[in-house]
Amino acid sequence: MLYHKIQPLFKRTEKGEMITGAWTDPVFEYLAGNLWRCTEKIDGTNIRVTIDPISETIRSIGQAEVRFDGRTDDAALPARLVNWMVGKFFDKTMLKTLKGKFPDGAILYGEGCGDGIGKMGAHYGPQQGFVLFDVNVGGWWLQQDAVNDVAETLELRCVKEVGCYTLHEAIDIVEKGYNSEFGNFLAEGLVAEPCVPMFNRKGERVITKIKTCDFTRTVELEKS
Repeated sequence: MLYHKIQPLFKRTEKGEMITGAWTDPVFEYLAGNLWRCTEKIDGTNIRVTIDPISETIRSIGQAEVRFDGRTDDAALPARLVNWMVGKFFDKTMLKTLKGKFPDGAILYGEGCGDGIGKMGAHYGPQQGFVLFDVNVGGWWLQQDAVNDVAETLELRCVKEVGCYTLHEAIDIVEKGYNSEFGNFLAEGLVAEPCVPMFNRKGERVITKIKTCDFTRTVELEKS
């Protein structure tokens, strides 16, 4: 299952400037005063690890069947990142752990990051690797505590909760800039989801992103 698009908070002008106050979705404006769980946005490349349900064929050998892809099925992944993923997820101990943890299958979503990936890649370390940010099991999105537990069990880096804020507070945090948990540099931004998970009429998650770089070029919404 491909990872859904995370919609930004505000619309943009033709020049690419963010228009503060021009919400991309009325749901964001409606829920802006409620608390949203915010995690650090990582600068990298989207990657998913699919753990197939345990079949009779592979049940006998005691390990899970795993594959990984980029944001789309035909997305090209950096060779160094692929080598890291193979070493991590195709390890026999890891495959047995995945079998025990997810007998009915799961999809781990994360960001491939590190030197050579994205503008900020080197800040995340000289080695390319995987940072977990979401897990889907049987169509259910795990809450942050459960995602943290998966990361701890599998010995993966994971985005941490920055805090629970209203969208107005989250905007202020990103606009002022805050340090990444991965080092002494400005985080790329925040990903925010209502503390009580919500879905729209299409069944899509209510989730948004606020990027630090957007505040270098902003205009105010003109009010009549």
